[in-house]
Amino acid sequence: MITSKLTSKAQTTIPQPVRNALRLKDGDEIAYVIADDHVIIRKASHAAVDDPFATFDEWNSEADRKAYAGL
Repeated sequence: MITSKLTSKAQTTIPQPVRNALRLKDGDEIAYVIADDHVIIRKASHAAVDDPFATFDEWNSEADRKAYAGL
């Protein structure tokens, strides 16, 4: 089991093994799901609202980004 301490300001450090498992990096957001007597932590996912290619993976290549960059 991996643990971390809670500070007096209700802050904690997410242990490195957890950051690695969730592939977290600076600036990432974390989502918490409360289920009965436990909490599930996961990396929050956000679809870019301004990105017209966010919904269409088939148009998400480097060539597509270059071709449509000026639009």
